[in-house]
Amino acid sequence: MGVELLSNVQIVSHSVSTPLSSYVGKRIASPAPVFVSILRAGSIMVEGLLDLCPEASVGHIGLYRDYETLEPKEYLNSVDGNLSGKQVVLCDPMLATGGSAIYAINLLKSAGAKNIRFACILAAEYGIKQLNELHPDVSIFAAATDEHLDDHGYIVPGLGDAGDRIFDTIRKH
Repeated sequence: MGVELLSNVQIVSHSVSTPLSSYVGKRIASPAPVFVSILRAGSIMVEGLLDLCPEASVGHIGLYRDYETLEPKEYLNSVDGNLSGKQVVLCDPMLATGGSAIYAINLLKSAGAKNIRFACILAAEYGIKQLNELHPDVSIFAAATDEHLDDHGYIVPGLGDAGDRIFDTIRKH
């Protein structure tokens, strides 16, 4: 998935000198991509992308879900305030209602981002529809999809809470 996510990264020629010779190689054009994690579970995806593109910068958007309204609540934003001209890959393992992704994309666009890709492991059809309606310019990359959400906004059959699974924690709802 990472290779596909980065398929549109610009590559430029670059002169390289070694003790034996010089040659023209290739490198990622400046500015390098920006990988943004929706905390906390998106961080595991960003780690994998950094293996493919260590030149990238990283930002974090901390959101939690209000269990009454199912709306995202922001508690952290460490994203560069000027994303103009940069490719941004937003990572969150689950796309359920679309609320967190939409909120984060709104933040990214307010910082000037125009080239945004959203990456997730599992998406519900409802979340895909919501994200496409509000941000049709954002490409969605999902490894798999499930059909519906339960009354609590969780993907069914789904995987449970991705953050809890990755970090071996349990939250009481």
